[in-house]
Amino acid sequence: MKKFALIGCLLLLLNTAFARKLYIKTFGKPTQPAMIFLHGGPGYNSAGFEFTTAQKLADAGFFVIVYDRRGEGRSTATQAQFTFKETFADLNQIYSQYKLKKATLLGHSFGGIVATLFAEKYRPKAQAVVLIGAPIALQETFQTIISRVKKIYTTKKDQTNLQYVAMLEKMDKKSIQYSSYCFMHAMRNGFYTPKKPTNEAKAIYAQFGTNESLKKYARQMGYTAPQGFWKNEHYTTIDLTKNLQRLKAKKIPIYGLYGQDDGLYSAQQVKNLAMLIGPENLQYYERCSHNVFIDQQTQFINALKKWAKN
Repeated sequence: MKKFALIGCLLLLLNTAFARKLYIKTFGKPTQPAMIFLHGGPGYNSAGFEFTTAQKLADAGFFVIVYDRRGEGRSTATQAQFTFKETFADLNQIYSQYKLKKATLLGHSFGGIVATLFAEKYRPKAQAVVLIGAPIALQETFQTIISRVKKIYTTKKDQTNLQYVAMLEKMDKKSIQYSSYCFMHAMRNGFYTPKKPTNEAKAIYAQFGTNESLKKYARQMGYTAPQGFWKNEHYTTIDLTKNLQRLKAKKIPIYGLYGQDDGLYSAQQVKNLAMLIGPENLQYYERCSHNVFIDQQTQFINALKKWAKN
């Protein structure tokens, strides 16, 4: 008995130590269906979802877990290798810590890549995968960004930025510099925000702006994680098409939530995804951009409630 008690204490200490290494926060009752939010990046964090949506999703009947990946956001005090193997190990530890057999993976942006690859490798643990403004083929996304910013700069007769784009098109498309400059132009041209936000979204963004401790993280984007995932996983060339096909073949539900104002994806890209996972499994919202859980929060939560019943 003493031996088993000692083992139990050691496991508790290991779990406690793990919790201190990674920033983790939960919402709702552990007896409710579990959902794990996987944030974007690499190099970002879950602060925006945590402050605006996590509790409301919990109020809708879910046990919601948010965390910042190792070496990112509020988990930067940890030593990170920036590999999918390490990321999956941390996710598995979260499952263990909260005694989860299954969970729905909410993958926002880069988090959608993590969710898809984890679900493929650990199929029994994935209740479903929800892609939230997530890239399927990153090189297609870069081409979409370049095409759109060229039109904007041409309309504005912005010769300086047109020259920068011409230089960008000649760069090594597999390089981290190429992807970084593409995202920089996307940010500069408002590709992450809705053109005409709803009153609900305006109120949520305004409220979020009052929380200085979380707002600072929403503005932060680290550079170590993108460099690490690029070096170790070549993430800028990832194409999830075949991975999603395999998940579908294994009967794992895949859903998509995207915004029509999200400048990272063309309507054709979203249409292709709908054909892949099933049109009934994808919502494409008006007056909505990259942060679907804020831009169309009510519809976002309603979609998850509906799909959770399937």
